This record gives sequence, structure tokens and C-alpha cells, in this order.
Amino acid sequence: MLSRTFSHRLPCLSPITPRIASITSPSPCSLTADNFLISPHQFPAPFTAVSTNFRQHRSSSSTTTPRWRPSTVLDSYVERAARPISLRQLIFFGGRNLDDKRIINSANYVRTELPVRLAHRIRDMQKLPYVVVSNRHLSYVYELYYEAFESFRKVPEIKTVDDNDRFCEIIKAALREHLTVIPRLAMGVLECRNLLPAEQLDKFMHTLLRSRISRRVIAEQHLALTDTFNSPFHFPDAPSYHPGDFVGEVFLRCNAQEVVRRVGAYACDLARKAHGASHPVPEIHIEGHLDTTFPYILSHLEYIIGELLRNSIEATIEHHGSKSSLPPITVLICHAPKHVIFRVSDQGGGIPPDETKDLWSFAKSKRSDHARLRNFAQVPKMAGTLQELQLDSASAKVPETSLHTLTYRPPDLKLGMGLPMTRVYAEYWGGSLEQTSMEGYGTDVFLHIEKLGNRLEQLNVDRL
Repeated sequence: MLSRTFSHRLPCLSPITPRIASITSPSPCSLTADNFLISPHQFPAPFTAVSTNFRQHRSSSSTTTPRWRPSTVLDSYVERAARPISLRQLIFFGGRNLDDKRIINSANYVRTELPVRLAHRIRDMQKLPYVVVSNRHLSYVYELYYEAFESFRKVPEIKTVDDNDRFCEIIKAALREHLTVIPRLAMGVLECRNLLPAEQLDKFMHTLLRSRISRRVIAEQHLALTDTFNSPFHFPDAPSYHPGDFVGEVFLRCNAQEVVRRVGAYACDLARKAHGASHPVPEIHIEGHLDTTFPYILSHLEYIIGELLRNSIEATIEHHGSKSSLPPITVLICHAPKHVIFRVSDQGGGIPPDETKDLWSFAKSKRSDHARLRNFAQVPKMAGTLQELQLDSASAKVPETSLHTLTYRPPDLKLGMGLPMTRVYAEYWGGSLEQTSMEGYGTDVFLHIEKLGNRLEQLNVDRL
């Protein structure tokens, strides 16, 4: 097996799959005035230069052999350490006295941090055996990341609010373009399962997904703060927190019971649609500290709870078959001094011991690879946070929640990555996700959430 690393642009051993037809948004590197309905004279020269160069490169790279890239620039960014943040820092920075200076400081943090985090992930992909990274799906992600890296590193320093508005358009375009990353990564890992040990592929997926979450968080937090700054109700004497108790993307008062109730209702409705309106669906009982609230990114919590409840509902239905009534799923909420703990208990028959060790793996699954690849083809876009879906669903009357295509996919569309993805999100802010199963009876899953918000992002960016 070829294991030599490389630091230049990949020649294509297999053609890169064309961009999925449903994605009509501009490339993050196609930063042209036409993309954003802004006349060219509104862009300062450095912004225009970035736009033109990468529009030309993107249009040619899908039809010709990619050009060689020198490694010097990438090396200089890989040598830099990422600067992780905590939920508390996000709240304090955006919650009070949001003025021009803070918005510009936030923009420059994002402008300098995104290329560093992208550079580490590009280098991780370069460390893979060439036969792996030349897989058409992984090669697609590699090119997407490299183009985004080149684009963001060439954005000049943000000095004015107008500069920031233009920079926000660049961020929005990148968010739309990268909606395809999760399914393409997953399909690439499935197709390369015989080329690398499963443990190495799992580590690779965990690292890339955790870094992807981190980039989404800082980019969308800045977009949300900019929206707050530009909103009609923002003025110097405004309250500390804007309406709705959001500071950017951070919801200051996530109500544990309300999240479980809302997401559980969606999961039950989906089960009824999949199995028939007359088919019994287990009720969801909520117990414990029902008035628990804490600061968190709401879309992350919705995805985690939603995935756990989906699994419990489907396991209960499958285990009990056509019985007229099904045992309930119980969610216990515990408000501890430093944590909020969710215990999801079902009577879905439990998990056989030989399958338990592979629950959290992206690369190991009892399910057919062909079936999973077919299912991924039906979910071509997967969002990572709220803003990208709001952008992609501008015509919707009610904004979709984060990770909507994952959380609310049909129950029979099994991807084999729900629990591994859920653990990545749970651990991102210093939490944890564990399960205890009693084969023949049911399963308890324990989700620990850091309540104080003082844990830094868990990035794992230093090495693969």
C-alpha cells in the first residue's frame, strides 16, 4: 500500500464527481459580484482579485488535471495553532455593547482562524495513502477544502463595517458550498474500508467532523452577531441580550424538557408516517428536573436528542412487532452542579454484545455498504448548524432547525452514522455520550452536557 505523503495539489486518478445538480449556490471561491448581486465597484481591489482568481480556477478544475500547488504557504498555516473558544466566551463577547469595533474584531478572528483550521485538515488528508485520498469523494472534499483555504487566506484585513458585510457574503457562499462535505466524507470512508484499518478511518472522520463543527460555529456565530448588529432594534442602549435570549447562535436558556418534547414529537410523527398511522408508536415520558435550563447551541442539542430518540423509537417498534401497545421511552433529566444529564431508556430489546463495540464507529457496520451508499445518495446535503439551512431554505415560512436533513430523514433511510455523529457533537463542548445495554430487554443512553459553558472546543487539530 502506498503510504507516501505529499504536499502538492493532487493529480486525479479518478475524475472528481461533478457538483450535485441541486446545489446552485456559488462556490466559496467564486466570489464574483454576480454571485452576490453586488456591482463590481462596491468591492475593494483585494476582494475583487480573490473573486476573479478563484472563479477561474473552480471552473477549470473540474475538467482538467489540477495544477501543482507549492507547499510553502500551507506549511506556514499548519505551523500555527488554532485558537479554541468556549460557549462562555461567545456569550460574553457578543452579549454586551456590540459595536463596530467588536464586529470588526470578530470578523478578523474568523478571517484568520478559518484558514488555519482548514490547513490542518488539508494536511491530515495529505498524510493518508494516496490511493485513499484519490477516492473520488475524498478528492472532492480535498479540493473543496483547498479552495476554501486559498479563498479565506487572501481576504484582506477587515477595517470597516462595509468590509465586514462583504466578508459575510463570502462566508455564506462557503457555507452553502460545503453542505456536501459530510455525505461525501462518509461515502469516501465506506469505499475505502478495505484500504485502511477501521480505527484509522474512524480517527480521520472524527477529526474532520469535529473541525468542521468548529468552523461552522465561529463562522455562523459571526454571521448571527452581524445580523444582530444590523437589526433595527440594535442601538447603544439596547438590553444586554437581544430578543429570544440568543447571543449569536448560543441560546442562553435551553429548556431541557421543551427540547425533548419538541424533538420527540417530530420523531414520533416520522415513525407514524413510516409505519402507518394505525401502527402504535411508543410514548415519550419525561421525568426528573423538568425546569432545567442552560446555555447551549440549540441546534446541536436538538440533533443529539433527536438522534437518540429516533433510535429508541425504531428499536422499540422493531422489537415488539405488531403489539397493540408499546412500552414507553423514558427520558430522565438531571440538573447537577456542573452538568446536565439526560438518560434515554427504552425497552427495544437491547444490543448484542458483539455489536456494542462498533456502535461508535463510522467504518464498522453490519449494514451493507451498498445499501448505505444508496441511502447517502438520497441525502446529498447535510448541514452542520442553523445558518446554512436558513440560507438554503430562504423561501420556507419557518426556518428549519440545524441538521434538519439528518434529524428528520425517514426512519427507513439508515445511514449507519447516527450514533458516531451524535457522539462527536456531544463531545465537542466537553460533554460525553455513553450507553449501557441489556440484551433482550433494552438500552440506557447517558448524555452529559457541560452546563457552565467554560470548556474550550475539543478540536484535536494538532495531529491526525
